[in-house]
Amino acid sequence: MRLVWTVGLVSAGLSSKVLANQWNMPVGVTDVSREIHSLHMIIFWICVAIGVVVFGALFYSLFRYRRSRGARASNFHEHTTLEIVWTVVPLLILVAMAIPATATLKKMYDTSEADLDVMITGQQWRWRYSYLGEEVAFTSNLATPRSQVEGKSAKSENYLLEVDEPLVLPVGQKVRLLMTSDDVIHSWWVPDLAVKQDAVPGFVNENWVRINEPGIYRGQCAELCGKDHAFMPVVVKAVEPPEFESWLAQRKEAAAQAALGVDREWALEELMTRGEQVYATICASCHMPDGQGSPPAFPALAGNQTMLDDADYHIETVINGVSGSAMPAFRSTLNAVELAAVITYERNAWGNDTGEAIQPARIAELIDSP
Repeated sequence: MRLVWTVGLVSAGLSSKVLANQWNMPVGVTDVSREIHSLHMIIFWICVAIGVVVFGALFYSLFRYRRSRGARASNFHEHTTLEIVWTVVPLLILVAMAIPATATLKKMYDTSEADLDVMITGQQWRWRYSYLGEEVAFTSNLATPRSQVEGKSAKSENYLLEVDEPLVLPVGQKVRLLMTSDDVIHSWWVPDLAVKQDAVPGFVNENWVRINEPGIYRGQCAELCGKDHAFMPVVVKAVEPPEFESWLAQRKEAAAQAALGVDREWALEELMTRGEQVYATICASCHMPDGQGSPPAFPALAGNQTMLDDADYHIETVINGVSGSAMPAFRSTLNAVELAAVITYERNAWGNDTGEAIQPARIAELIDSP
């Protein structure tokens, strides 16, 4: 188990503290993570002491009462005192370990009086973060270039552990994390924060964190969630409260500007430029950068006459997904502008040439309808 834990930490992007001691749990940057580490070390040394006593007695007995010295084994069936000792002593040890562990567990499950609530939604294969009550939401996608994934260029220091939009949190404030999923079971895991919580479709699980030190903390999905499970990293950026408030204000302004973009008429060239960016981030991992797909699970988009001949079918598929297939619904992942752009791009790239510009207003009506 220790080897598995260490491999997991290495794959999740180790902090400098953990790099100094790869064979142990990270101390982390929260009060809870430090309590967990302290408990781990206490129980570890208890296990060491037990091992020394047990194996010491074993090796002493093997040496002291070896056959070559003429030792003869005693023959007895019961020893009440010995049986009481080896029952009571382990019980006392377990109680001594359970008392501080229970106190830490109570803290871990206490999500009350939070300063900020963040909804985390797992989606194959990305995370969506919604700051509840702030009207700010965005999707966090893997940012590692496909050229590195395919072995065409050198891997970066944070290979498969970098995203385009990290989760930004203020230090020193209690943040409640509400976790769910749109498709399959995911698990949001950041070792330095001592948070590993399953995101289950149809359920909302709770956790919380109060980060003590600014910095970048990396993790990943810890549940086997599909073919791109390894491409679903978590990046948390902890900043001072004033910097967080400034960032939040900027995101609110950006959201307001995006909403204004729904009502205007977009040129085909504008939609194609925006759509290419969205496609590379969201769609290329399944349908390939050249639109050739990976049949049968992910059909080709290039030359797909079913899609090209019926724009309504194309729009419906992207917005609501395809039931029973690997095609998810993107109505809650992308906004109206992004949806219109990527659909327009797919209808006019790789030799597809419909010349049709799907407008965001058309998409917005479909998203808002029940």
